[in-house]
Amino acid sequence: MKPLKVALLGCGVVGSQVIRLMHEQADDLAARVGAPLELAGVAVRRLGRKRDIDVDPELLTTDAESLVTRDDVDIVIEVIGGIEPARSLIVAALSRGKSVVTANKALLAEDGSTLHEAARTGNGDLYFEASVAGAIPLLRPLRESLAGDRVKRVLGIVNGTTNYILDKMDSTGASFTDALEEAQTLGYAEADPTADVEGFDAAAKAAILAGLAFHSRVRADEVHREGITEITATDVASAKAMGYVIKLLAICARSDDGRSFGVRVHPAMIPRSHPLAGVREAYNAVFVEAESAGQLMFYGKGAGGAPTASAVLGDLVAVGRNRLAGTHGPEESTYADLAVHPMGETVTRCHVALDVADKPGVLAQVAELFAKHDVSIQTVRQEGHGDDAQLVIVTHRATDAALSATMAGLRELDIVRAVASVMRVEGDE
Repeated sequence: MKPLKVALLGCGVVGSQVIRLMHEQADDLAARVGAPLELAGVAVRRLGRKRDIDVDPELLTTDAESLVTRDDVDIVIEVIGGIEPARSLIVAALSRGKSVVTANKALLAEDGSTLHEAARTGNGDLYFEASVAGAIPLLRPLRESLAGDRVKRVLGIVNGTTNYILDKMDSTGASFTDALEEAQTLGYAEADPTADVEGFDAAAKAAILAGLAFHSRVRADEVHREGITEITATDVASAKAMGYVIKLLAICARSDDGRSFGVRVHPAMIPRSHPLAGVREAYNAVFVEAESAGQLMFYGKGAGGAPTASAVLGDLVAVGRNRLAGTHGPEESTYADLAVHPMGETVTRCHVALDVADKPGVLAQVAELFAKHDVSIQTVRQEGHGDDAQLVIVTHRATDAALSATMAGLRELDIVRAVASVMRVEGDE
């Protein structure tokens, strides 16, 4: 049978693994698709660069636009990342009726609507399983398997770098800086780790997850984002002493009335009995809660060349089958068009540590301020004496705006020397 020709954009960590798997599994892939998959060309920035895999020099080109618009190319795989030129190349391919497989979370989160519109008008497929959680099959279940259900909440660890750092801080007592340096040495963190440790990577993934879960368009700038750079070894040790672990979580939750939803990424304390607490090193895990299906958990390697390439190849098989059958995969579903409510309206819980004066009446004044802002206290304990006196408070659920107002008020009290730490709590009540 006539082969399906594949153009690959990028030959880095992921692209090289895609080439390897296409070669090593050529016969199996052909059997699964129904036709051979033939690499038509590989677009790279520099031709003479040393690569992780041997590639036929005749396949290499620096003219990516000519490659994706060739008449004989059926499928384009984009793994170069970033916004441009990736967006222009994907749109050019889709508008000509080609199918596209991409791992580009940043582009999907910033301007996914443009890509989906190009796929619709060009009558091509757009698949992007590899954009979130590496090898974990997560997006297709949201996009297809749960299409007949009502998703209420998505909660999980979607960034392996930050999970590795926080895990090392928890298991060894390391500082943030030391744990980050170890992650960089092992290749889990980039030389510039900003996208990971400040939460940008997780926020892009959260936007994609929320869009699929709630059938609404979500941009990365609509996601509330906090990173982990301010978390100290003391914070981690304190959480550990209380039976909690700190994780950077992506949380997408439908409001109680179903008319809006929140999307947020921030560090949170979760009980050590929670399944996410046991997710170690650079692994990812995501909970999906639906009305009929209940709770589902997806776990696995969330990054790396081979795991991500596995997801790319899964999409490649899917779009290849569709082309041979003359059909298409599901289009973007935005019929619900729900609003993203601001973080201030999000209901959450907090763990608060206060350095306070060691004298009578302190607890009463603090409790009065919490009550003033309608924030109910679940537990409180007093620790230390003299200059080491501290109040540790865990609240019941309240709006983030009320919690923020409470924290601002606490800083104005004469009896509060400092708000030592504020950490949201997830996973129990």
